[in-house]
Amino acid sequence: MKYSIAILAAGCFWGVQDYFSKINGVKSTKVGYSGGNTDNPSYEQVCSGLTGHAECILINFDEKIINYEEILSYFWKCHDPTQLNRQGPDIGTQYRSAIFYCDENQQKIAINSMKNIKQSISNIVTELSEAKTFYDAEEYHQNYITKCKIF
Repeated sequence: MKYSIAILAAGCFWGVQDYFSKINGVKSTKVGYSGGNTDNPSYEQVCSGLTGHAECILINFDEKIINYEEILSYFWKCHDPTQLNRQGPDIGTQYRSAIFYCDENQQKIAINSMKNIKQSISNIVTELSEAKTFYDAEEYHQNYITKCKIF
């Protein structure tokens, strides 16, 4: 079965992946890097701030259960979209808030979603741009929070 994808950046990708992996209709998630100009970056390179990449999550979702608009409604809830290049104690461009749309339909939905959220939160700094290549993060980052749970 073919699923739809969403690529989002909302701070440290560990927590974002854990959050989205529990949502009904989300079939799989991967953490990685996107939005920059360096091919196949490493975590260390992304942390340097020189690659232009953000820590992202790639979400595979079943549109029969959850649509892109609903995915974005969860996105707005899982982080603070008013913090520029940071989330909590994590600071740097790699922690920026961003929606990377995959096609014109996603772009329209994202613009609408941002317009709606700005009615209640006016100082949104979330970047909206066309998706570039998504590079998988190193294996030890995948499902990191789940791996760390001991019970």
